This record gives sequence, structure tokens and C-alpha cells, in this order.
Amino acid sequence: MQNFTTLIILFTLFNFKPASNNKICDSKINEALIFSKKNKMDTSICIMVDMSIHSGKNRIFVYDFNKKQITIEGLCAHDVGGGSTATKPVFSNAIGSNCSSLGKYKIKGRSYSNWGINIHYKMYGLEKTNSNASRRIVVLHSYTPVPNQEIYPQTLFGQSAGCPVLADETMKKIDALLKNRKKPVLLWIYV
Repeated sequence: MQNFTTLIILFTLFNFKPASNNKICDSKINEALIFSKKNKMDTSICIMVDMSIHSGKNRIFVYDFNKKQITIEGLCAHDVGGGSTATKPVFSNAIGSNCSSLGKYKIKGRSYSNWGINIHYKMYGLEKTNSNASRRIVVLHSYTPVPNQEIYPQTLFGQSAGCPVLADETMKKIDALLKNRKKPVLLWIYV
């Protein structure tokens, strides 16, 4: 009980707030919701990929705007192109670069994939940094060798030619959310 009381005092003195969501900053969440509303996209969820997080840690997050929490998270591979390394991705929008591209995407269109659970979602780049996504055939998909849990300090590398690539189990959960959506969903890749 004394430890609990000490914690309460420290939280009060230093104005600490328990974090309900410490993986996506509030300003990103607010910007994502505003962007989704403005662009007539789904406003119940969005998918965020934080490429500043180590590739061996969870860095793709499905955020539920209504519940105000992350509902799905998992590993997400980055590209092998442009001199990328296991710990430092290089970003490019150039066709043939095999690089990941930063920016906001519209996710719409479920199709067959040769990889993972055999489902992918088309990604339409909405910014200068990712406007070639469709021509580059950048899609959201899974790949069976991607682990279902964090592998840090190991890295996840060599699994992607520019697409956000997920574990099969993570993709199954995301597919269950996306497949019946009437409106496109925002996917935002950032650092």
C-alpha cells in the first residue's frame, strides 16, 4: 500500500498522466481524424505506421477513433531499396526504387495476393511523397515469414520491395476490419 501511495504522490507532483496510447502521439491522431473527415474517408479507424520505431518492434497500429485506443498492432517490414538497411529505411516515390514511401494513403480494394494469407489491399498515395503508389503496385499485404510477435533486438529486413508487409495473423485481424468497409480507410506512414 505504501508503494501505491508513493506512486500517486509522484504522479500528482510531476503531473504524470497514465498513457492510454503511448505509441501514437495525440497530434497525429487528431490530424488523421481531420484528414479522414475532410477527404470523406472512414472516420471510425485508421492505420498508422511509425517507421521511426525499430523494425523488430510493433510499428503498425490500427487506431479506433471511437474507442480512442489502438486495437491492433504488429510488426511491419520496410523496403530493401535505395540503400536501406535493417535499421534505417530509405524512402522514395520513384518507380522501380523498391523503397517505402512516406505519407497518407487511401486503402480501398481487396484483391488476391500471391503472398501470406493471399489477400492484399490497394494503396492510393495522396501526397507528393507517395503519388506513384498505384503505378509501383504498393499494396498492404502479409508474408508468412514475418513473425507474429516482436523480435527486438533482431530486425525485420528483406521482406518488402516497398509495400508495408505484415505478419499473417496481423493481416487477418486487419482484413476482418477492412473487408466490409463502405468508405476507404486512411493508412499513414511517417517517421
